Amino acid sequence: MMNQYETVFIATPVLSEPQIKEAVKKFRDIITDNGGELIHEEDWGMKKLAYPIMKKSTGFYHLFEFKSTPAFVDKLETEFRRDEKVIRFMTVKLDKYAAEYSQKRRNLLKEKATEKEE
Repeated sequence: MMNQYETVFIATPVLSEPQIKEAVKKFRDIITDNGGELIHEEDWGMKKLAYPIMKKSTGFYHLFEFKSTPAFVDKLETEFRRDEKVIRFMTVKLDKYAAEYSQKRRNLLKEKATEKEE
């Protein structure tokens, strides 16, 4: 059974732009290569952390929203743990209300982007 999930991961701030893109691509590929369906992705950029993690006070945030099997989430989280570029990650299963909210949020983001282009 396919469930909808949202994962946010924080990459270490010492990475260069190409290294960040490479890490994002790696996790995107892991999702799609394992039968996951990528629904949405957001690059939140560098943000200040609420508290230091591994002596770092900032990190690059990235969000993936995807559909997959519960067994795959374990595999994905193992990959996050193994990657030294990732300092934190969190995956949540979206219930139907959260999925609807997320869809509405994406629609609003698209509308705002369209307004800026006009």
